[in-house]
Amino acid sequence: MKRNILTTVSLFLILSLANAQKDTTTVVEKIPFDGIDQTWQNGSDRREYSVFKDMKFFTPSILMDVNYTHSFNNPNDNTVVGSTALARNNEVQLSALHFGGDFFYKNARARVMTQFGTRSIVVPRNDYSPYRGQYELANVYRYLSEAYAGYHINKWYGINIDAGMFMSYIGLNSYYQPENWEYQASYTSDNTPWFFNGVRIQIFPTKNIKIEPWIINGWQSYGKFNKMPGIGFNFTYMSSNSNVKLLTNNYYGTDAAGIPDRIRFHSDNSFLLRYYNKPTAKGISKMAFSLTGDLGFEKGGGVNGFKDDDVKGPAQYFASAMFYNRIWFNKNTMAWTIGGGLMNNPGRYLVLYPTGQASPLPNPTNPTQTEGAFPFSANPGDQFHGWDASTNFDYMPNQSITFRFEYVHRESSVGYFAGAGGVTSQTGYTTSVLDPNWRPDLVKSESRIIFAILFRL
Repeated sequence: MKRNILTTVSLFLILSLANAQKDTTTVVEKIPFDGIDQTWQNGSDRREYSVFKDMKFFTPSILMDVNYTHSFNNPNDNTVVGSTALARNNEVQLSALHFGGDFFYKNARARVMTQFGTRSIVVPRNDYSPYRGQYELANVYRYLSEAYAGYHINKWYGINIDAGMFMSYIGLNSYYQPENWEYQASYTSDNTPWFFNGVRIQIFPTKNIKIEPWIINGWQSYGKFNKMPGIGFNFTYMSSNSNVKLLTNNYYGTDAAGIPDRIRFHSDNSFLLRYYNKPTAKGISKMAFSLTGDLGFEKGGGVNGFKDDDVKGPAQYFASAMFYNRIWFNKNTMAWTIGGGLMNNPGRYLVLYPTGQASPLPNPTNPTQTEGAFPFSANPGDQFHGWDASTNFDYMPNQSITFRFEYVHRESSVGYFAGAGGVTSQTGYTTSVLDPNWRPDLVKSESRIIFAILFRL
């Protein structure tokens, strides 16, 4: 009897241990884009790995962007007009300092990145939404570039549900300059959103595909302009051989402040091809190009999309494209990029407004007035056409630092860039009483050189 009992207990223990071993078997997680090289792509992290990759619950990230730029227009107030990357001429500027990182525990996830430097002022200033209601949203969020929390679901190659502030994909270029091939972005990227506030769902049905729906407050806005939120989605495909990337971003919302009947649609589409790759070559080691095209419109509330109408209003749309080709040398430690783009934006609803006395933005202390005494016009029917071209050389001794020298030329159909007289006052100082005969000196072209040090760890 005792022997039978011992036999039964032994069998029970063996079965229990077998089940325990089965239950603790590690499930291999499928990783999206696993094994696909993204380091060559315009708008992507060029690092092959993070030096903090072995940390258990947190992966830190530090980015720094320091620049010096000179405009051959020599504005007397050193102010750069029409750029989200640059703010001041002839001065060494800390354009951006970001630090933070990714938190993860089991399936919970979060990302926080701070934002300091001139970009924390330059980028949020075109957001009208803080003027609706109270609590100074521009100041609340200004020093954050990303801050979201969410949950990861182990389905297919992963599903992420996140809420908070995250980076926009519209325009191809990354908000973080160390990820871009060019420093001064073409109109297509510089005049489209850098951030979204809301909820996104990242779905990876296969290793090569990402589908990402959004429900957000609006088009690069901290709050909502009207009652309706913005909706949109991203679709990204990357080939298994790492040589091709395709993506489309599409958006629909009501983003005209105080005009709820006006709708906006925007489609942003990019194709990237790496057509040569010999990373150990001392000569040319890699070659690739990126092509991006955008098309969008506003309709209702006095404007009429792509066609002028005597009753519904003038056409108001956005059409743009940009192309860049990049060649890497000497085992990918050096690179040369050349490219540019063009934009047509009747109504100027996506044009970056000039600053200073040419700014048409509401005055924070008196929303019934504009900041500038002579604001740049952005009325329905106002035309804006522009084109740009640039070339640069990068020296990248390691994956964490880039030394960049760039030349940029930009043109516009109307006076837009800061000329010799600047946009602040006749002396260039904000403390000066304006001469009644002085006007902001807006000119139709600009050439500049840029030196930048881009660091990422």
